[in-house]
Amino acid sequence: MSYSLGIDFGTESGRVLLLDLQDGRELAKTIVRYPHGVMDRTLHISGQNLSPDWALQDPEDYLYVLQEGIPKVLLESGINRQEVIGLGVDFTSCTVLPVNRDGIPLCHLPEFRMHPHAWVKLWKHHAATPIAERMNTVAREMGASFLSRYGDRISPEWYFPKLLEVFEEDPDVYCATDAFVEAADWIVWYLTGQEKRNSCTAGYKAFWDEREGLPPEYFFERLNSQFTNPAEKLGKTFYRMGTRAGYLRAELADSLGLHPGVAIAVGNIDAHVSVPGVGVNAPGALVMVVGTSICHLTVTEQEIRLPGITGIVKDGVLPGYFGYEAGQAAVGDMLAWYVEHAVPTTYLDAAKKNNISIYEYLEKHATKLYPGASGLLVLDWWNGNRSILGDANLSGVLIGLTLSTTPVEIYRALLESIAFGTKRIIDNFLEHGVPIEELVATGGLAWKSPLLMQIYADVCGLPVTVYDSEEVPGRGAALFGAVAAGKNDGGFATIEEASEKLRPPLLKQYTPRREAVETYRHLYSMYKLLYSWFGEEQRDILHNLKHLRGDQLRKWHDDGLSEP
Repeated sequence: MSYSLGIDFGTESGRVLLLDLQDGRELAKTIVRYPHGVMDRTLHISGQNLSPDWALQDPEDYLYVLQEGIPKVLLESGINRQEVIGLGVDFTSCTVLPVNRDGIPLCHLPEFRMHPHAWVKLWKHHAATPIAERMNTVAREMGASFLSRYGDRISPEWYFPKLLEVFEEDPDVYCATDAFVEAADWIVWYLTGQEKRNSCTAGYKAFWDEREGLPPEYFFERLNSQFTNPAEKLGKTFYRMGTRAGYLRAELADSLGLHPGVAIAVGNIDAHVSVPGVGVNAPGALVMVVGTSICHLTVTEQEIRLPGITGIVKDGVLPGYFGYEAGQAAVGDMLAWYVEHAVPTTYLDAAKKNNISIYEYLEKHATKLYPGASGLLVLDWWNGNRSILGDANLSGVLIGLTLSTTPVEIYRALLESIAFGTKRIIDNFLEHGVPIEELVATGGLAWKSPLLMQIYADVCGLPVTVYDSEEVPGRGAALFGAVAAGKNDGGFATIEEASEKLRPPLLKQYTPRREAVETYRHLYSMYKLLYSWFGEEQRDILHNLKHLRGDQLRKWHDDGLSEP
């Protein structure tokens, strides 16, 4: 018997899964919440206020997931630890941190603990937005060819905007940094003692291409004349998915309940490991990883450069194909905001009385509404727009409110806005010759919200397939761990072989309903008008509102006050 561990590091927690490599069964799994969570208002060790659009984490939380999660799933499964042959990790991305030459995070060194720039910058850290805009301007003025691989727009969530932010705002941290590293690569470094960066995050988040390398140095010098060595903290060597980074360090094995012979795969992005994790291995399917945000992933045999996406990388999703990434920046996060800040206590009390979560309560009643019955339309830009506008300075819009509007109607409108956003992304793919014939949904909401899945089918006019696994990214990471171990040691020779053998069973397929499709077609036509108005023609409205809020919050911080 042979088994592989998959560790999926998300925004609020890490998930550890043990996969049986004979039949693809999930023998045991656990969720470990990060003790410090997301630091977006204050630095947890000091209470120091953080500026708007910051989002930091403590790397100690990631180690806590290993220490708590791995022994727990091994104990629950009852297997012999010698039978665990591989381990893979995935991470929400671009999540990066500065470390010294020994891989020690700078935030763990006494002299840098009070420096916000020394901590992990989570994917949704948007404080580098002005730098990303400078990069966009310079790249367009230069006619830089690399820009078209990223939909003609650089995101502040990515590697170099965050690195240049450190360079310009905290030179002491930058100079002390020997490597500015993706959290996925840092965890692999910690486990193996080997710094081996993965090609997936380098391609999608750091402008690297195996044919062209990094953008020319003069691009970076035009951003800042002192920033003359872009590869200084990134490195120049990257390893493909499924590559073995090394073996588990002997000094960690006992504490984790494993043996030193466990093969560790190079890291990867959480959404991207999900594609082989659900057994998708050819063009035509759009895999949606639906969680706090959404990543949309598909592949083609030939490269098609198109606007409005967040990256095209050869072998970035599946070997032998060009992988495309798009996304929506606020999904579960948006629903959580609504529940935490806008749902009346009477609804919370009713959910508690019925022994169900507030999300289940809202979904139960929202399911009773017909499409369009709320009279509402929403732009789901609570955390900016990732695709197809690529504008982090946009914010959410809700129109159609009346004195008779109910919280359930608003909740349904939020769900519909998620599907409308995906429909806009699909239209963009189809308009540029990328085929989309089926939606495959995974992630927490694929399981938790059948209503959202049905709305997807009705809005997009496509079947939606959900597989019987709540932890597909963890399965995908475990799959790569099995490939890293290799066939001779009980794993697999190729990603394709592992994906085919370990595909989870089908849970449910949602098909479009004719009347709902017609209603949503009418609503979507209005949605597109709203989308164009606030996202393109009059985007200064939302930009100015966000900037005004930021200015006022900075005044509060400057006056030494807590955020109101």
